[in-house]
Amino acid sequence: QVQLVESGGGLVQAGGSLRLSCAASGRTFSNYVMGWFRQAPGKEREFVAHIRWSGGSTYYANSVKGRFTISRDNAKNAVYLQMNSLKPEDTAVYYCAASAPKNSGVYYYSGTYDYWGQGTQVTVSS
Repeated sequence: QVQLVESGGGLVQAGGSLRLSCAASGRTFSNYVMGWFRQAPGKEREFVAHIRWSGGSTYYANSVKGRFTISRDNAKNAVYLQMNSLKPEDTAVYYCAASAPKNSGVYYYSGTYDYWGQGTQVTVSS
């Protein structure tokens, strides 16, 4: 059974940093794409970043480019999201997700993903 468990959320002041972790288990993810999404109250879930488990290529939403970094640790079967220069508008529940390879090659769409974590709250105060 696939499990994705996020951790590392919390309350931080604007300009601060947080590092989110996603522990993945239950199958081999070597050819998967791992993504981070977020959802603020009253808003739709939005793409943040994704990384290919094999090769490590990354892709970011424009809103976080230059501030957030996605990475993975193959040995620990974990994916991370380092968030710097946080802004109040980054406040949301952050979700880790995993997608098997898709012919579309589109991994910024939440519907692409097969597995989801339970989410972790990030709150940025002004």
